[in-house]
Amino acid sequence: MARRCELTGVGPMTGNNVSHAKNRTKRRFLPNLCNVTLHSDKLGRPFKFRITASALRTIDHVGGLDPFLVKATEQQLSSSALKVKRELAKAS
Repeated sequence: MARRCELTGVGPMTGNNVSHAKNRTKRRFLPNLCNVTLHSDKLGRPFKFRITASALRTIDHVGGLDPFLVKATEQQLSSSALKVKRELAKAS
């Protein structure tokens, strides 16, 4: 399973560990992924996603899964999230 957020597309980043002596070694910064179940108000059923903690806060700020998916671009969404977005478009 890829370490990528299904709703925002955030993935691992690279950087350096820097020691006190300024020795640099490569490292990876992994996203804080959480397995969550989000409920769609329009469709009336839950959906399971693997998203970052910051995406979860953004969904709460926007007002739920439905408004978030309406605003999201198709490039950043995973295939399962795109299916939910298309179902929402048909339901409205």
